Amino acid sequence: MVAMDNDNDVHFRGRLLTVAIFILLSLAGFGFALYLFWVATTPYMMLLAVGFTFLALIACFFNIYAAMWYYRSFFYDAHLEKINKGLKPMSRIPTVAVVIPTYNEEAEMVDSNIKELLKLDYPRQKLSFYLADDSTDIGIRKGLEEVAKKYRIQYVHREDRKGFKAGAINNVLENYSKEEFIAIFDSDERLIDTHFLTDLLPYFQDEKLSYVQTEKRYMKGNFFSDSVDIFDAFFFRFIQPARAMNNTAVFAGSCGVISRKAFDDIGGFPEYVIEDTFFSFESDGHGYKSLYVPKVYARGRPVKTFTELAKQQWRYNYGDTQFISYFYKKMKMFSGRPPMSKLDYCAHGFGLNYLSVALILFTLVSVGIVFSTVPFAHINFWQFIETNRITEDLELFGFCAFSLSLLTPVFLTKAYFKSWSKGFMVFLLNYALAFVRTKAALATLIRRNPGMNWNRLAAKKQAGHKVISSLYNTKTEIAFAATMFGLAYLAWIDSNVAGGLWLGWYGVLYSLTTIFLHKYG
Repeated sequence: MVAMDNDNDVHFRGRLLTVAIFILLSLAGFGFALYLFWVATTPYMMLLAVGFTFLALIACFFNIYAAMWYYRSFFYDAHLEKINKGLKPMSRIPTVAVVIPTYNEEAEMVDSNIKELLKLDYPRQKLSFYLADDSTDIGIRKGLEEVAKKYRIQYVHREDRKGFKAGAINNVLENYSKEEFIAIFDSDERLIDTHFLTDLLPYFQDEKLSYVQTEKRYMKGNFFSDSVDIFDAFFFRFIQPARAMNNTAVFAGSCGVISRKAFDDIGGFPEYVIEDTFFSFESDGHGYKSLYVPKVYARGRPVKTFTELAKQQWRYNYGDTQFISYFYKKMKMFSGRPPMSKLDYCAHGFGLNYLSVALILFTLVSVGIVFSTVPFAHINFWQFIETNRITEDLELFGFCAFSLSLLTPVFLTKAYFKSWSKGFMVFLLNYALAFVRTKAALATLIRRNPGMNWNRLAAKKQAGHKVISSLYNTKTEIAFAATMFGLAYLAWIDSNVAGGLWLGWYGVLYSLTTIFLHKYG
């Protein structure tokens, strides 16, 4: 008992330290903004100061909100334990539909994962399995149909992909399934705990409970895929528990169970790219509760290529940008809800946009600062290395501290996931994906197709020239990085070593899209 209390104390101190880091980040941003106002002597400098302050305000909102999420997540275990103590054994065994949506996935992988799902610790006569297939490849379609026949589960295929994954699930539940509960697993997810249903269904003794979501993680892979797993794990480890205490836990699209009654009342999944977020929002708006269980019952296929990650992030950002508009149109549904609930959805919709657009805007403001009259931006090489100027150049060290604060994910990853290197990769991925996410947001606004595909034309014309393909597919990032390197050179030859290093560092960060695409595919 003493050891457990000590562990809790350590974890609580870790949460407090994390909160302090995010608050310090906010203060650093505002401190630097005040410094810019202090040294502003021209309208141009004043404009830079105003622009930086605006971005600092946005950063402050997300940093303070992140601090709240991290702090509240510490108390979620006790919150869930209180709920668990009130549970009673189920008086009867309800029927469950297990839905596996798929789209052009390898039949061998789907076969292997369905085989594991059939091991669910639940009476077989109460279970029905549905393979909701939207595959467009005839060969794959035939293979999946054979898998369904092999395991005697129902195969449902659509000729069109209206509504994407949401449309496929809605089609099954509206036209084929009548079960009382719906369990959804993505076709690449492998069951690792057969007690999934027996653990989660008792929570539905509360008739106002709409869904229960569990923690989603990936299987072990290479260094890149394990870093991506941590990239997503921050959401499930800290944000989901904190949001669950506000009844805004996000249904993550799979590894969860939904009440049929709630599903019908809500009207099914809204047919958007990220149907899960929209469904969560509608569930809350219809007066239903939600629950998050921080336990991994199935692991997805690892994201082994940068292309897979870029497509995933494109879809997320495209959907989140759609959600922003949807959220404001539906605000009347939440007239009586607590302000924190509204802020949760607002932060969710703007989150990835903040990480992408704000990074690019901070970079552009940085260019303006380097070629301005800010004192530290014009320190030459010899001044830079003179130790006797340390007290005079506090603004330079303030800038360095602010830059190093961007490495916060590195320290958090080490603290919570025991890895410096993967934490550094998490930090780098945010820059490597900045333009991908921004393009996705823009594609939403101009109503372009939500899918993202690297153009393989260059690779076909130059067989074996992986470099050419990588450069061709990241033209925007390369052009931006080249501009940063060019501006860094101009600063450097003007004896502006601080400005040169600053912009050169940005050039390196935005080159990562090309580097990662070439290295990881």
